[in-house]
Amino acid sequence: MKIVVSHALYRDGMDALQGHGDIVVPGNGDSDVIIDQLRDADAYILRIGKIDRKAIEQCPNLKVITRPGVGYDSVDVAAATEHGIPVVLCMSANARAVAEHTLAMLFALSKNLVESVNETKADNYNIRNKFAAVELFGKTVSIIGFGNIGKQVAAMCCGMGMSVAAYDPFVSQEVVEALGCTYCATLEEALALGDFITLHMPSMPETRNLISAPQLRMMKPSAFLLNAARGDIIDEPALCAALDAGALAGAGMDVLVCDPPERENPLFGHPNVIITPHMAAQTKETASKLALLAVEGTLAVLAGEKWAHVANPDVYNHPRWADK
Repeated sequence: MKIVVSHALYRDGMDALQGHGDIVVPGNGDSDVIIDQLRDADAYILRIGKIDRKAIEQCPNLKVITRPGVGYDSVDVAAATEHGIPVVLCMSANARAVAEHTLAMLFALSKNLVESVNETKADNYNIRNKFAAVELFGKTVSIIGFGNIGKQVAAMCCGMGMSVAAYDPFVSQEVVEALGCTYCATLEEALALGDFITLHMPSMPETRNLISAPQLRMMKPSAFLLNAARGDIIDEPALCAALDAGALAGAGMDVLVCDPPERENPLFGHPNVIITPHMAAQTKETASKLALLAVEGTLAVLAGEKWAHVANPDVYNHPRWADK
């Protein structure tokens, strides 16, 4: 049995894989680049990169694709389903870590921490007199996407005395209000309310460029935009234009359209933008949980088990699973 792991999992996961066949770690997740290593693989654990239809069709032995997280936009799920390959996900394991990272960016932006640190180190002690910091008490955070992560962000913000508004077309008004939050029936309403707007949703056709020039114009000029979800939810050129025009106070980005980002990305030139390297879920605790869940799900599918947490539950109707 051969298991390809695009990039090494956290050590607990790599330890759990030992003794389960030939483990190959190419250090690259682009299926175009590593196709020679994938062709005879039984399993592919994809941390960073992608696997598309072209690659899937060249991998007749492939029985499972695993994402150590909840996002699966880097996998051609339709092609996997057609070939009877479950796409294993690690649901909810990273919710707390991503919520905490969102709060860290919110604090850093509201207190102008990055610029203040850099200027103080450059002997500009007078940066303190810029009065760029704002207090969070009484401010409104609009949460776009009210799933596991969004709900945890809401609880933290409520605990700090912030008002919380939530928009999610898949979550009812009763659920939102039961958690002490304001229900927004439309995206436009949520964007207009927020002093901080934070995004927590998957990448899919309906959410790509969800936040573009028209939506940015709906926000307060004093608002901060945060994204710890997927980079392509935001139209980056439109965001840059809004920042250039002073139509937005700043942004906190853990993800960008190009991940890892290109060095010439114009967002790097904005002092009021915080960019972190897609690290929201990269805590020791979450990395261990995700790695172990990824290995558990991968090995279960390889053993013929119909693992419940998959992006494509219809895959089990495939003839490949008829006798399972």
